[in-house]
Formats: sequence, structure tokens, C-alpha cells
Amino acid sequence: MVMTDYTYVFAIGTMFALLEAYNNGANDVANAWATSVSSRSVTYRQAMVLCLIFEMTGALAVGARTASTIKNGIIPIEAFNGNAGVQLLAFACASAGAATWVMWCTRNSAHVSSTYSLVSSIAGVGVAAVGASNVEWGWSGGSGLGAIFAGLCMAPCISGVFGATIFMLIKMASVVHIRTDPVKWAVFTSPGFFLIAGSICTLSIVYKGSPNLGLDERPPWFIASVTLGVGFGLCLLSALFFVPYVHCKVIKKDYTLKIWEIWRGPALFMRQPPTDAAEARVPNYAVIQHDGDHNEDAGELVAPGKGQAHAADAEKSASDSDKDLAGAESKPNTKSLAEMEDAVARGNPQAQYRLLLKRAEARHHAELRQRRGPLGWAMRLLHNYPMGAGAIYELHNLKAYCYRLPAYLIIALLYGLHYDIHRAQVGVLGTPEGRRMDRVYAHAPKYQNEVEYLYSFVQIITACTASFAHGANDVGNAVGVWAGMYGAWRTGQTVASEEEVPLWQIAVIALTICIGFITYGYNIMKVMGNKLTYHSPSRGSSMEMGAAITILIFSQYSLPVSTSMCITGATVGVGLCNGTFKAVNWQRVGLLFFSWVMTIPIAGLIGGGLMGLAVNTPGY
Repeated sequence: MVMTDYTYVFAIGTMFALLEAYNNGANDVANAWATSVSSRSVTYRQAMVLCLIFEMTGALAVGARTASTIKNGIIPIEAFNGNAGVQLLAFACASAGAATWVMWCTRNSAHVSSTYSLVSSIAGVGVAAVGASNVEWGWSGGSGLGAIFAGLCMAPCISGVFGATIFMLIKMASVVHIRTDPVKWAVFTSPGFFLIAGSICTLSIVYKGSPNLGLDERPPWFIASVTLGVGFGLCLLSALFFVPYVHCKVIKKDYTLKIWEIWRGPALFMRQPPTDAAEARVPNYAVIQHDGDHNEDAGELVAPGKGQAHAADAEKSASDSDKDLAGAESKPNTKSLAEMEDAVARGNPQAQYRLLLKRAEARHHAELRQRRGPLGWAMRLLHNYPMGAGAIYELHNLKAYCYRLPAYLIIALLYGLHYDIHRAQVGVLGTPEGRRMDRVYAHAPKYQNEVEYLYSFVQIITACTASFAHGANDVGNAVGVWAGMYGAWRTGQTVASEEEVPLWQIAVIALTICIGFITYGYNIMKVMGNKLTYHSPSRGSSMEMGAAITILIFSQYSLPVSTSMCITGATVGVGLCNGTFKAVNWQRVGLLFFSWVMTIPIAGLIGGGLMGLAVNTPGY
């Protein structure tokens, strides 16, 4: 029996559930992949494809188990007294509270945990709907708020230990980075790290089990044999194909070698490099590169009272940026920019900082307008049809808006595909944050590009493992409230505590998360990449593996945990392996922790406030 009287509540709740999943991808998943993209192991586009594959696989294979904790562990089903309408409304308000908070944070490039936003919103809704005494504040067999919020400190610390251990294994146990010839050692020890990455990824599937395959019912010997079999199989394949390929590329320095020739395997050991092979042609894994046009972004902030030339140049750049970003030259925007430029002339450092960022953004948009394809067309359209003076309802503005509307849709879908987070960071080299990060980077040893190139392949596996782990854990968190709404709306009864989540709902939420990462993930990645400590493929692979292990452990015990917290803890742990506390940006770590803590009361108040208003609204 469908509750037709509550269909509109279910529709609104579904909208907010999908919006929360979208922002989950734009926030949490973007933070998980920021390490790989910042380390230059993968491009943003490659990360999108890999995220789509492994996020969906993790969600569909092992993602259903965590859903019951969010749906039924915080507010006991008995507290609703069989009132399916109140339960449906409660989960709709919980989705709205979490989606509102995460959406605001993502829009303002603030990094928060979508998992804890949802949990906190559900707790606030529970207080408003059934009373504080009926909310599971304690441990409650691992499913109450006490168990969930314990991960606020436990998850980052555990991830930090795992990440640091793996990186020290690379640095000391395999004596790669401290050898006089680290490239050769890195080449011949790399199969061991393929073994670790492959085993953990396989263990996450087999040991956790899959409802569709029944793997969770297999005996321990089956789990161990399959996990080690796949791990050693990947190790063997890497020894037969990967080692000869990288030996030829980085030791023999054969710049004519193509990636598809990896299938020649051991025959590559006999390949003769060109006579003029002087250095290995591998990417430059420097965090910030000062070359080409990027130098224009690297200038220092202007000292107070220095010349009008810079102010004039800043005025033009800021104006161009305003046209590109908003596509408008309206009077309010012009006035705002004039005030900013006047502040620059008076030596206001905040205005100077904002103008630096606008200059970098204007240059990026100018490049996009030169490109062929839908995005280039859309950017040119916005540039050629700016909004005029006056409010939006003025006739000339309405006409301009109608012209610009198709461009808005295309940019929303494709802008992230062409965003360069490295260039976005270059724009703040002369700022206090840029100078602070220079000091942090100075305390981190820099390793040869050839060595980092080898670990970039391992990092691809670890990033995919982390994405798989996120799909296994966070998709269940996001789908839980939606499944609760759907069950109450479809049956007209409160959802049973053991009711399974439909697979199609998991697929929809997982796909929405991936879309969020693809279209808007750059907004978090541009501020999270390299802002905690120095990144490189060898470090990044350790960070991601440490985070993935932690997420899988928590998910196995049905404890929702934040991917963001895990990758942050692993990043700090690896940063400390540089041997000094100065190798970590503790100011940024403190801001992150503050945002995590503030998420609990703010998301709870939003969700609880909405529920209180809805429950106590007068009716007739």
C-alpha cells in the first residue's frame, strides 16, 4: 500500500537524499582523489573514469551492509510507534539537514564530512521527533552515536598509523629512498607493493562478502587463499611485465618505449636504448612548477603604497575574471570590484589576495574560450552576452539570460573536466598561505622523479582501492535514509530493522556520488591538494592505502566512518615520517578538525529544526 498522502514528502526527501549524495561526491570523494591528482599520478579526467568504475563496484558489491546502521541504529524503529508518516518525515528532514550543510560547505570550498553531517542531522531529527531519551546516544552494540562519533578521533589516528607504517616500509624496510641508487631498488621491489595493494583490495571484497555472491559465508581458508592468490598473482604479473617495462624506461632511459609495449614482458630486458638516451623521460612530480606562463601567477603580493601600475593591471584582470565567471558587467559587480581595487591602492592585503586569485581565474577562462567543443562555445557565449545594468527582470537582462541559459547547463556538466587544480594553486604563491606551504615543503625530502614515477602506478591501485572502500562505506550511509523513506512510503508501515536495501537504490546513489565528483569535485580538490604536507606518488600511495585499510575495517564492523577523516589522518601520519613536526601544516589540520566538530551541532540543529517545524505545523 502506497501512502499517497505522503507522496510529496517522499518526493522532497528523495530530492534532498540525491543532493546529499551529490555533495558527498563533490566533497568526500574529491578529497580522496585529491592526493592522486595533486601528486600527478593521474589526471583529473583519469580520476573521473576510475572513480566511476570502482565507486560503483564497491557500492554494488559490498555497500549494502552499512546502510542498516544509519537507518535503524540511531533512532530505534520502536520509537515511531508504528507511525510510518512520522518516520518518512523524519528521514526526509534528516536528508534535508545534511544536504543543506554539506552543500553550503562545498560551495564555499570548505571541507567537511558528509558522513558525520548525515549522522548529526539524524540525531537532531530524532530529538525533535521522538525525544532525546529515544535516541541511541551510547555505544548500542556498535550502532549508536557513541560508537559512530568515536571514529572522530579513532579513524584519523588509525589511518595515520597505517599510512606511516606503509611509507616507512617504502623508505626504510625496502631501503628505496635511502639507497645511493634508489631507482634500481624501487624497480625491483615494486612487485611487493603491488602484492600489498592487490591483497587489500581483494580482501575488501572477499572478507566483507557480497550479498549477491554469498562470499561472506565462506570459511576462513577460502578467504585467505583467494586474497593471497590474487595478491601474489598481481605480484607475479608485475614482475613479468611491469618490472621489465620500467627497467627499460627509467634505468636504460629508453625514451622511445611506448606503454603498449609492456606486453612484451621479459623481452624488454634485451631491448637496446637509443644512443642519445641521456635521461629518463618521466613526468616532473614537483608539487608546484615554475615554468612557462605560470610565472605570471607567481608574483608576490604588492606592498602597501606601491605604484598604480599594478592596480591598473589588477583592475583589468579582475574585470576580465568577473566577465568570465559571472558573464556579467552589472553595476553591483562593477561597484564591488571598484571598491576592491581602491582597497588595493590603499594597500589592503585581503583585496590584493582576492585580485591574485581573480587574475589566475581570468587566465584560465580565457584559455577555455579558445578551445573547440561544447565548453569553449559555452564560455564564449557567456563572454559575448554579458548581463547588463539593473536587476534580472529588466528586459535586456531577461533576453541575455535566455541566451546564456544553454551555456550554464553545458558549463555545469563540463567545466570540471577542464579544470587544472595545479594552476589554481599557483595563483596563491605570493600569499601568506603560499609562503607557509613553502616552509612546510622545505622540511620534506624530495626524491628522484624516476622513483616517484614507479610509485605513481602503485598509487593508481591504492586510489582505486580507496574509491572502492568509499563506495562500500559511504554509499551505504547515503542510501540508508532514502531506503527508510522508500520503505515507509511504499508499505505504509514503519521499516523493519532487518529490511534489505534494494540494489537499484544503491546504484542510483553511487552514480549520483560519481556525478558530484565529476562535475564539482574540483572545488574541493583545488584547496585540499598539497595544503597539509608535501605530496608525491610514494607518499600518496601510502596515504591512500592507510585510509583504505581503515575504512574497510570500520565498514566490516558496520561503523560509518568519514573518508575525509581517514585520508586526512593518513596524510598527517605520512607527513610526520619526514622526521619533524614542521613538515605538516598544523594550521590547516586545526581548521579541518574544527570544521568536523562544528558539523555535529550545525547539521543536527538544521535537521532537528526542520523536523520540529514540520511536526508542529498546524493542520486543518
